[in-house]
Amino acid sequence: MNNNNYYRVFLLPFMLVLLMVSGCETVKHTNKKEALTYAEFRETQKSFISSDGKISYIDQGESDKVILLLHGIPSSSWLYRKMIGGLVDQGYRVIAPDMLGFGNSDNPDGYDIYAPEQHAKRILELMSTLNIDTWTHVMHDAGGVWTWALVEQAPDKFDNLIILNTIVLKEGFNPPVRMKKGPTAKLAMSLYTERATSTPLLNELFKDALKTRQLTEESFEAFQTPLLEGKVKGMYQFFTNTCNSLPSFEPTLAKVTAPVAVVWGSDDGILQWEPQSERVMSILNIKPQDVHVIDAAHFIQEEAPEVVNSHIIEFLGNH
Repeated sequence: MNNNNYYRVFLLPFMLVLLMVSGCETVKHTNKKEALTYAEFRETQKSFISSDGKISYIDQGESDKVILLLHGIPSSSWLYRKMIGGLVDQGYRVIAPDMLGFGNSDNPDGYDIYAPEQHAKRILELMSTLNIDTWTHVMHDAGGVWTWALVEQAPDKFDNLIILNTIVLKEGFNPPVRMKKGPTAKLAMSLYTERATSTPLLNELFKDALKTRQLTEESFEAFQTPLLEGKVKGMYQFFTNTCNSLPSFEPTLAKVTAPVAVVWGSDDGILQWEPQSERVMSILNIKPQDVHVIDAAHFIQEEAPEVVNSHIIEFLGNH
C-alpha cells in the first residue's frame, strides 16, 4: 500500500473522528421526513432462503414486466425507495434485493462467499424462486461487477440493461482506497461497525457522493444501521479484490445482446462516464439517445429519482 492510501485508510478515519468531536460535519443531515423509516421499510421486505443464507427483498407490483434494481456498496435496496413506487405506478413489477452481507440480509462468515460470481448465483436463485425467467436489469456501483458475473453465468436473462454510475471499464474507475487482504484491511472495515467512527466515515462518503451534500437523518440511519450490525464482510471482499485488480470486462460486455441505456451522475469522482463512454457505447451498442448524463453525483437515486425513473420508463417504452 502506498503512503497516500495508507493515509486514507488508517489516518483519515481518526482525523474524521476528531472533526466529529469538534462539531464539524461534512454532509448536512436534514429533518425532512421519509415516507418510511428504515425499520418500517424492513417490515415491507420479503425473505428468500438462498443456498448461502436469507436474502431480504422488495417485491411490488403484479405486472409480467419485471425490473430488478441492484444496489452497490455500501448500500441496500433502501437506495431505490424513491424510485420503486413510480415504476410500479407505470405498470412494472419491481424486485429490489439486499445482497447477502448488506441491508437486511444475512451476514455469514467468510469472504469468498461475497465474490461476484457468488452474488450472481444468488440473484439467479432468487429470480428462479419467483418464477421470473427474464427481466429488465438496473444496477449501480459495485452492482455492475456482480452483473458482469451474472452475464457470464446467464447472458440470456436480460430483456434490457440499464447502467447507473456502475463499474464498467478501468478508465472510468477511480477508487478512493485500495487495500491488501489481511488484518489491517479488516481493522479498516471494523471502523464502520462502531458509531463513533462510522458516522464521520459515512459523512465523508456522502460529502463526495451527493452533489447537494444533504441527506435526511432517516436515510443516513438506513445506510449506517447494517454497518453497525457488522455487515462489512462484503465490503472487505470488494475493497481487497475489485479495487486492487479490476479485471477487463470487455469480453463479458460483448456477450450482452439486450438493449442498453445509461443514466449517469455528472459529478461522480469515483465512477466517471466520460473517460470510458466511447468504448462502452461501442462494445454494448448503446445509441447516443439512450445515454443521459444528469445533474447529480454518485447516488443519483437519492438526488434525482424522478429523473432517473423518467429515463428508464422512456427507454423501456421504446424497446
